[in-house]
Amino acid sequence: MESHEVLRRALRKTTPKAVAADLGVSLSLVYKWAEKPVDDGSGSKNPLDRLLQIIELSGDTGIVEWLCRRQGGHFVRDPDVDGVQVDHVLPATQEIIGHFSDLLNRISKAAVDHSVSDNEADEIRECWDKLKSHAEAFVRACENGDFKTMKKMA
Repeated sequence: MESHEVLRRALRKTTPKAVAADLGVSLSLVYKWAEKPVDDGSGSKNPLDRLLQIIELSGDTGIVEWLCRRQGGHFVRDPDVDGVQVDHVLPATQEIIGHFSDLLNRISKAAVDHSVSDNEADEIRECWDKLKSHAEAFVRACENGDFKTMKKMA
């Protein structure tokens, strides 16, 4: 989905007029943000495109992380799986189960005293993010891989 489409969808849940008033910009600018950019480069880049440009220029995902936290979520970068092929499902599945076991182990150790310290919470978060990343890598590799091999193994 393109940035202007995301903005157009968001504007359906409010009004362009309300957005313009709250942001202190013109109503026409808000409408331009929700339009497909033209090839000649005229017009105004929407806020999403500008944020993406800042992230790409800086190489820092702090903006995305901050936005996710502000909306009650957490950002985890998807792993790069270009060229990765899942030839054997069982070892890959066992690796994910191992990461899940590590997570449960960390949670158990942290909760032994019926409390979780800030450091323990950070360790649990790190372990959880690794598990999500490995699971996502597996799924994406499967999407790019050879499903015939997996069917034979099942």
